[in-house]
Order: sequence, then structure tokens, then C-alpha cells
Amino acid sequence: MQTIKIGATSWEVSNVALGIMRMGTLPVAEAVKTLQAAHEAGINFIDSADIYGRDPKLGRGSSEIHFGQALKQSGLRRDDFYIQSKAGLFADETGRITRYDSSKKHLLTAVDGILERMGIDYLDSFLIHRPDPLMEPEEVAAAFDELQKAGKVRHFGVSNFNPQQIELLQQACSQRLLIDQLQFSIMHTGMIDFGLHTNMTDPASLNHDGGLLEYARRKQMTIQTWSPFQYGTFAGTFIDNEEFHELNVVLKQLADKYHVSKNAIAVAWILKHPAKMQVLLGTMNPQHIIDSAQGSEITLTNQEWYDIYLAAGNSLP
Repeated sequence: MQTIKIGATSWEVSNVALGIMRMGTLPVAEAVKTLQAAHEAGINFIDSADIYGRDPKLGRGSSEIHFGQALKQSGLRRDDFYIQSKAGLFADETGRITRYDSSKKHLLTAVDGILERMGIDYLDSFLIHRPDPLMEPEEVAAAFDELQKAGKVRHFGVSNFNPQQIELLQQACSQRLLIDQLQFSIMHTGMIDFGLHTNMTDPASLNHDGGLLEYARRKQMTIQTWSPFQYGTFAGTFIDNEEFHELNVVLKQLADKYHVSKNAIAVAWILKHPAKMQVLLGTMNPQHIIDSAQGSEITLTNQEWYDIYLAAGNSLP
């Protein structure tokens, strides 16, 4: 397993991480196997959010409860993983998101809940889950200061923020924002398309995110990529999907060449980018974790990277 440094720090982590959004659906005994498989694959980074999992008995946040129980039963130690969570979404009793909430009170309460559910004393990193149009940067900064001073959170970042939203928050915070968590995959390439189609008028030339990729690189922020095997937004996987026949042909050719799975090639495609991104795996299947994590060790050629990009239906000017 290869590693990256988070932001402009010496904090070194696996470049493939495990997201536990679906862990709340697993019996704890199965969650134990999931954590053990991740550890065996060399993954030392866990990503969560207070909103993940909604069990009829346990309520919202059941993924973190199952994680905490599984960690204790797995034989693994707290220090075997860097643990990250997110907050800032508010759900009603039905589980429907009714508002974003970046108030100091909500963030402090959220972190206390996360730590209690996971059965841990601190988070290695804590992210604001979504940009809140009603966000008061000074309130977020005050929450960050209090969380850091109390030893509850060591590092901070954001998720799904654009450059100006990051700048707005960063000017109020004494801590460096190290992470922006974003959707990115072979079939979700807007950040790349925009750069390739500069000074053109076709749909790919539209700037949807304010030059986010280049901004993150200049600011030495780590991009964590969610849904690495998805097309659309939670529409489904492109792996072994006949709707993406040409792409799967190319993925299969490269998987055979490197003696890995198509998933591993999809991971390797993301990691090939010089932005030094971190890939978040969402599967709870132990074998799928091991198979996908092998992408960390694959270095595609430049031509192979472009072959995949073109097979996904993209064009080069």
C-alpha cells in the first residue's frame, strides 16, 4: 500500500481509505471482517460521518456504532487507523435531510456524538460535510478552536466545498484546512474536463466548481475522492455495466495486463493524477476491499490513463 501526506503536513496515510457509510447495515461480526480485511490490505484510514446509517433501534449514526463495536472485537487497536468523520447535515425523524447546520453548537454536539458512538477519545480529522449557505465562518472557527483545545480533533477540513467557500472559511480559522472531499471517478471527471477544454465553448468547457482541482493543488489540500466506481450521483457502478461497454473492455484489458481486478484499475486511474488524491472505498465486502486496494500498487502509463479517459466517452480537443 502506497502512502500520501495529508495537506502540507507530515501526516502520512494510505492512499486508499475505507468509508464506513454502509457499515450500519452489517451485523457487527461482519463489520469485524470488513475492518480486518482493510487492515490486511494496508488501509490505515477510516472515513465516516455522523449521518451515516439509520437503524430502527439504534437511530441515526448506526454506522459509527457498529464501527466502534467492531473495532473492539476485531483485535485491532485505535492507533491502527486514522479516523475521520464529518458533520453539518441535520435530518428529521424520517431520515430526510432538512437543513445544513454549521453552527458552533451543532458542530460541538456532533463531535461529542461521534466520539461516543465510535468509542474513541479523539478524531484525527473532522470535516464540514456540505457548504451551508447560512454558515458564519467565525462560528465554525470557534468550534474548531474548542474541539482542538479539548483534544477531541487534531486536524480539520471540508467536503464538497468550492474554492471561494474554502477561502471564506479559511480566513476565519486558525487551523489550516487540509482536506476537501469530492466526488471523482472515471465517470465523474468534470474537474479534468474543464481544464482540457479551456477557451472552448462545448459543454465540457463549463467551469462548474471554480477551478477546484488546480486550487487544491496550489493550496496543498488533499482531495479525497468518494464514489470511485459510480456514474452520476449514486446512479450505480460503471464496473461490469453494459451501458459502459467500451470502458469495461479497456478496464478488462488492463486488469489482465496487471493481474488485478477492474476495480483496482479504476483506483489506479485516480491515483495516477499528480494531485496525490486519496481514494475512499465504500464497499463492505472484504474481498472487494482487498481487490480494489491493489490499485494502490499499480502505476498506469500516461497512455493507459488517457485510453481509459477516452473509453469513458470523453474527448480531447
